[in-house]
Amino acid sequence: MWLPLFSQHEALKAVPWGLKVARILSAALDAVEPKAAISRHMQRQGEFLLAGGKEYDLRQNQRVLIVGAGKAGAPMAERTAELLGNSLTGGLVIVKGGHNSDLQALPDQLRLVEAGHPIPDRRGMAGAEQIAQLLANLNENDLVICLISGGGSSLLVSPVPGISLTDLQTLTSALLANGANINEINTLRKHLEQLKGGGLARLARPASLVTLILSDVVGDPLDVIASGPTVPDPTTFGDAWSVLERYNLLDQNPASIIQHLQRGCLGELPDTPKPGDPLFDQVQNVIIGNNRQAAVAALHQAKAEGLHSMLLTTYLQGEARQAGRFLAAIVRQVVASGEPIPRPACIVTGGETTVSLTGNGLGGRNQELALGAVVDLAGLEGVAMITLATDGEDGPTDAAGAIVTGRTFELAQEMGLEPAHFLARNDAYQFFDRMGCLIRTGPTQTNVTDLAFLFAF
Repeated sequence: MWLPLFSQHEALKAVPWGLKVARILSAALDAVEPKAAISRHMQRQGEFLLAGGKEYDLRQNQRVLIVGAGKAGAPMAERTAELLGNSLTGGLVIVKGGHNSDLQALPDQLRLVEAGHPIPDRRGMAGAEQIAQLLANLNENDLVICLISGGGSSLLVSPVPGISLTDLQTLTSALLANGANINEINTLRKHLEQLKGGGLARLARPASLVTLILSDVVGDPLDVIASGPTVPDPTTFGDAWSVLERYNLLDQNPASIIQHLQRGCLGELPDTPKPGDPLFDQVQNVIIGNNRQAAVAALHQAKAEGLHSMLLTTYLQGEARQAGRFLAAIVRQVVASGEPIPRPACIVTGGETTVSLTGNGLGGRNQELALGAVVDLAGLEGVAMITLATDGEDGPTDAAGAIVTGRTFELAQEMGLEPAHFLARNDAYQFFDRMGCLIRTGPTQTNVTDLAFLFAF
């Protein structure tokens, strides 16, 4: 599906074995295509729906609803509606604006609502209110299928009474600017919003609830993906307070948020539902795709292309520019000693790094990771690093990532571009745009965090 785009990229054409590289990148994205992922984990057999190994008799369900949120929500909703057919009663899924352009016609009873990401907006709040209305007054003979994918935390926004959307926007912006990771951000969201941290499961009870999850979080912790709307929450108000302390944000956030967390820490407010709570007895959560799945598909394709291949990790985290230097060191090791694998080599990593903003430039974590590797890869023959946000959108840009080779630094010097200056401004986008080395896929309608590919030919 993605091969034509990658194979025609001018910078990729200049990489040794460029077509092979294009097929490897394409294999990674194809492996986590949402409709195919739904089909692998949910099937229809007559009047029975099989989901994650469990059987549901659609003849006994008075109402069958689809709800959810995430960047992959449109294709996930389309395939789920196809499987349910006339059994579908109604539903609503919130997607990021511009992420449903390739969608076929949905049945009239299923709607998509576009909303803002990564900063939540009123469209997302209105969509969450409509989902809550759909889930009201369900009974034990009803079935809810919840579709969750990356971006769901920002799209499904439901502030508790006393906290405004503006308050949540201020908090989210501050956390992102200070380099907080998704686990930390979502710990706060679960304690400031009504549908997160098991809140959606509480509303759907006593109906049967099946949640199909395309994971965009390192390690696939269910309570973190989209802030765990249908799973128990092991975190507490105290954990949420600690995140603000860690980043010195107690004096930089609205008083409504601080007061709510203080009341929670004092036991004046009920905490989120914890593991063992009976409200999850009728809930089934199924991971249908993740970062490792995409990485392994790339490895298999690399082997088929005649490269030695290795999965280094799917837990890459930390500051993006430092991660870039680390990955460059791996490439240098391959060149110097043939370790950990000999040439021709393809090493794949996955994960999600962070960027602490010190400048006012334009970029994203994948672009900054690549920029961090430019100097350390300088002068190496036949090497390349390619970074890729699997959702096609790296930070607030139209790029998914970037390409770095052993010649990138030399070419940048000839153009009067100094990588260190762009790093200081967090301006990786402008650096790689001038170099012609940005990867632009457009929205991929999937999201399993980030991949980085290390090549030595």
